[in-house]
Amino acid sequence: MWDYSDKVLDHFRNPRNVGVVENPDGIGEVGSLACGDALKLTFKLDENGRIAEAKFKTFGCASAIASSSALTEIIKGMTLEEAANVTNQDIAKYLGGLPEQKMHCSVMGREALETAIENYRTGNTSKKILEGKIICTCFGVTEEEILHVVRENDLTSVEQVTNYCKAGGGCGGCHNDIRKIIEQVQEEKKKDSRPKKSARMTIVEKIRLIESTIEREIRPALKKDGGDLDLIDVEGNRVTIVFRGMCAQCNVAQFTMKDVVEAKLREFVSEDIVVEEANG
Repeated sequence: MWDYSDKVLDHFRNPRNVGVVENPDGIGEVGSLACGDALKLTFKLDENGRIAEAKFKTFGCASAIASSSALTEIIKGMTLEEAANVTNQDIAKYLGGLPEQKMHCSVMGREALETAIENYRTGNTSKKILEGKIICTCFGVTEEEILHVVRENDLTSVEQVTNYCKAGGGCGGCHNDIRKIIEQVQEEKKKDSRPKKSARMTIVEKIRLIESTIEREIRPALKKDGGDLDLIDVEGNRVTIVFRGMCAQCNVAQFTMKDVVEAKLREFVSEDIVVEEANG
């Protein structure tokens, strides 16, 4: 027996907005009976461009029904721009949480909403069309869909991906591909976490960024070999340092200055930085 919240049970037993909106402005259909879950979402806008009515019809488990019901309640009164920002996590939070094995139901709701909004804006088909390379042939899940759920929900394992979009839940032949997608997203996160270079930094901001880069990216490497450095001056893009410890006595200090210190400051601060060693 799944550990459902009271709100999930309420929306399952007493689903809101069941049915189809008459003459809808947007229609979104996702899933399939063959895969065990299917959802049709319809909405109608008022004269101010807000969602005045939203209804659903679904085939699926308690979580699918509750997630669909919650979605219709969440988006009523929203503009399409606001509704487009609703995530599957918003649906789960509204319900007081979902078992992780059932998070794919909230993802199905988000996909139906995206498809319905796209249908309104472009007149394109109301049914979700698979685009891109199919990774999971058992459930017809594409690379783009897996990337979306991994990024949006910060997933780190194949099991989590299966819980959120069913990919990998069949024969298991796609597990290696799913792991590669997870690794790709993790690498993207590492790059995004790096300090951003700014072309309009004040001198104070530049000095602080230089100091933090030295502390985080340069000093640990020097200390491994018994060395260190001090920042002496910053004038425009010219940075003056002095080596300490073993680095001060090292025959390859000039290479260290260019290949380590200058290279890191150019990567994290400015491509125009030139590093010099203080005289004496």
